[in-house]
Amino acid sequence: MTAPTAWLVTGATGQLGTDLQALLAGADVTALGRAALDLTDEAQVRGVVGAWRDDALARGARPVVLNAAAYTAVDAAEGDETVAGLVNGSAPGWLAEELAGRGRLVHVSTDYVFAGDADRPYRTDDEPAPRTAYGRTKLAGERAVAAVDDDAVVVRTAWVYAAHGKNFVRTMLRLESERDTVSVVADQTGSPTWAADLARALVEVAQTSTRGVLHATNTGATTWHGLAQAVFTGAGADPARVLPIPTSAYPTPAHRPAYSVLAGTGWTAAGLTPLPAWEPSLRDCLTALGALRP
Repeated sequence: MTAPTAWLVTGATGQLGTDLQALLAGADVTALGRAALDLTDEAQVRGVVGAWRDDALARGARPVVLNAAAYTAVDAAEGDETVAGLVNGSAPGWLAEELAGRGRLVHVSTDYVFAGDADRPYRTDDEPAPRTAYGRTKLAGERAVAAVDDDAVVVRTAWVYAAHGKNFVRTMLRLESERDTVSVVADQTGSPTWAADLARALVEVAQTSTRGVLHATNTGATTWHGLAQAVFTGAGADPARVLPIPTSAYPTPAHRPAYSVLAGTGWTAAGLTPLPAWEPSLRDCLTALGALRP
């Protein structure tokens, strides 16, 4: 008889954490945000996760941590790499160590571990070459998990948005109502990924024995400009109001990858359900927001 699962969701107040909680409603779930689990504090992380793990095992449940927490302020990380390094780099290793031999870890990583200068989708075996503090710290987290070499899987994703929280899609909807035109970068390409789809993918892989590194994004690719136009079109607005600009016209402290599409071949090869194409998922998100127009 298969043991029931006890779930621990970190980053519970974020976009992905919120959707994971919604998906797991009614299950044995402990959801912890920053206030309850400070990922810069090793002693607290080990104490909280260790106590939860032991309780789950005492109840005959299989402990599974879905690590959706991260220091995601890409530009701020350039001047705060030490803190970002604790949250993104050290904490995943602490989690993996606390679960070693006694539970499973699903750790979320990012396209930023790559240089972003490829001309084809990045495979899981391509050599990482991060060009930002955020990317360097996330890669450190991947390596910390791998060093424990236990029941864990790292899932890289990209361009995540949701029907809640602060994200590109919601920002475009707001700007559509506030401005005549919006200028959006048109020379960065990636795969927009709806957090609700990603949450389902993470729960699915958590229930397997798959280890190593996988990529999970909605399929297909576009630019930020293309995504903004799709948001306007879905909301019944004229997509021509979205004006294309080069990255050079919108300088930021952190380098943005010009191309960061992730190949999902490893995901399907593991027998996992492919995520939908990004366009219908965007429409589903707009529907959830009450913004989709015929």
